[in-house]
Amino acid sequence: MRAVTLFTGQFADIPFDEMCASAQKMGYEGLELATWGKHINAQKAARDKSYAREIKDILKKHGLGSWAISAHLSGQLVGDVYDSRHNGFAPSAVAGDEEAMRKWAVQEVKDTITAAKNLDISIITGFLGSPIWNYWYSFPPASEEMIEEGFASIVKRWTPLFDEMDKMDIKFAFEVHPTEIAFDYYTFERLLNAFEGRETLGINFDPSHLLWQGLKPHLMIRALPDRVYHVHIKDASVTLDGLNGILGSHIEFGDTRRGWNFRSPGRGQVDFGAVIRELNQIGYEGPLSVEWEDSGMDRMRGASEACDFVKHININPASGAFDDALKNE
Repeated sequence: MRAVTLFTGQFADIPFDEMCASAQKMGYEGLELATWGKHINAQKAARDKSYAREIKDILKKHGLGSWAISAHLSGQLVGDVYDSRHNGFAPSAVAGDEEAMRKWAVQEVKDTITAAKNLDISIITGFLGSPIWNYWYSFPPASEEMIEEGFASIVKRWTPLFDEMDKMDIKFAFEVHPTEIAFDYYTFERLLNAFEGRETLGINFDPSHLLWQGLKPHLMIRALPDRVYHVHIKDASVTLDGLNGILGSHIEFGDTRRGWNFRSPGRGQVDFGAVIRELNQIGYEGPLSVEWEDSGMDRMRGASEACDFVKHININPASGAFDDALKNE
């Protein structure tokens, strides 16, 4: 049975030992580790093996495992075009200095790779950034050459980092997500082609970001059976009323006037039954990691409820045909 884990990114203000105790109490079997806030210091875990052992010991004390570590924020800075919003993703010492921020981000991803190795983790989840996200709506018109240059830039920036991952037998589970170089099926297919099918690169399957775009999320699993390296259980709900739209209207998350919102798993419109069946079909045995985001409810209540929900939907594949018992010997 796949492990049910909790991504700690949205809980990174809680001290790590306390977070582990809370996750254990909720019923989780492991954590997907954030590398910011009060949780894992990637630089320290890369350079100090005693610190890495301490992290593993705290997890073990609470009966938890870990199968993935996050490079979402640092990864975004590796490939993105910066503005003031990015300053919070980097230490204050480099914030606002584009060259220094990118240099820090590259080193932070390198440290996350080594930290993963020291923590016996083989999957890094995260973002790649995008130099062309502002071209998503082709006005002013964006040429094919401009789009191609954007993908080539990501390949150039990330190839040395993927080389480091290969040396340590670590895979990168990229979260297909708006604002990224690949945000739907066809852009991810193009990204794979740009990397010439490199096995280092797979997906962190997160249905919530696909649903509101109009995709049927489970079909992405079917289309990419050998690239599903990690799974986020995250829900969303589209509530178009004739006045709002899927672009969000510059209204904050949680506001009921928005055309869509993230919801606690089971409280939105993602067909998780179809998702689990597709995961069974491809033989996925990795964790189901709750990424809890719902601005309309208390996070601890939501995370606890989500754990129960995921355990309920986490069905095993059948061991044989349902009508085998009807056959005569």
